[in-house]
Amino acid sequence: MPSSVVKKHSMAKGRKLILITVLPVMGALVLLCVFIGVLFMCDKRSRVGDVERRDSDGWLSISMLDGKTLYRDILNATKEFDAKFCIGQGGHGSVYKVNLPSLGNIAVKRLHSSFENTPPKSFLNEVRALTGIKHRNIVNLYGYCSKAQHSLLVYEYVERGSLSSILSNEVESKKLDWFKRVNIIKGVAFALSYMHQDCSPPIVHRDISSSNVLLDSRYEAHVVDFGIAKLLKPDSSNFTALAGTYGYVAPELAYTMMVTEMCDVYSFGVLALEIIKGKHLGEYITALANLSTIDHEQLSDLLDERIPYPEEEVKDVLVFIIKLASSCLLEAPKSRPTMHFISHRLSSMDARPPTHVKRAL
Repeated sequence: MPSSVVKKHSMAKGRKLILITVLPVMGALVLLCVFIGVLFMCDKRSRVGDVERRDSDGWLSISMLDGKTLYRDILNATKEFDAKFCIGQGGHGSVYKVNLPSLGNIAVKRLHSSFENTPPKSFLNEVRALTGIKHRNIVNLYGYCSKAQHSLLVYEYVERGSLSSILSNEVESKKLDWFKRVNIIKGVAFALSYMHQDCSPPIVHRDISSSNVLLDSRYEAHVVDFGIAKLLKPDSSNFTALAGTYGYVAPELAYTMMVTEMCDVYSFGVLALEIIKGKHLGEYITALANLSTIDHEQLSDLLDERIPYPEEEVKDVLVFIIKLASSCLLEAPKSRPTMHFISHRLSSMDARPPTHVKRAL
């Protein structure tokens, strides 16, 4: 037999041996990858929470907790939403303080009737995504549950309540010294920067106001209703009401319904000035867009007179924040700074109380 024929025969035999050896190994690897992928998806779904439907009793939930048990416990704890448990009213629903043995205090938002019974699929999908968001300046959303006439959003409870209620209270507002107010402004900025920059896709709050900022026992800011205004928009007849709170809404929304991160930036500017003044500045807001200089008289007009005039070092910080906030009020959205830029500038700014003040806090 010619050597060339023998050589070809040997090569064909070698290829066959390689195929016999390699193909099963590759097949096993593919099956292993598929198996790992399935396990990962199942684990992810179990951690985030699935939509559970019980047609027999009309029950539905998206929660990191046992939604059905949670729903039943909430109804029992509030005596079917007795008014004495209600701690606030909002554009989307009423908020109740609920104490449960398993969780302690939680806040439950009972959605208005227009959002009950059959939530749109987009709403359910996005609530599922939002339950996974964690940030020290954002109130945790534990989940959503619904049965019959009640649709509920379940949040962590934040002790001191809304910034709006504190600023409007003559006694409580005096406890918000300049250091606490600067820290609150920073906290809101960090929360919005996280939502705009670090979430995928970015989350636009749409309703930043003093009513949607809660303060804990240490006066740290926690943004609430993040993304919920956006979630509730689909198929809703309350489009205008859900676009934001009067006095905080960006001017471009008067002629376009397109909401971007720059709408939140405008609202942040209004809120920052409100925190410094101690109340909403009303129509005066339009005159403050992009202040380049602030004299002593202007500064006095912009400060809350219920607390002592700031010392020089703190005054410089407040002037810096006022100028930064005023740049958020520019009419052209593209001319406003991003929340990422704002949070970076604020984080580099030092405004800490002296040692003797720290001991008193």
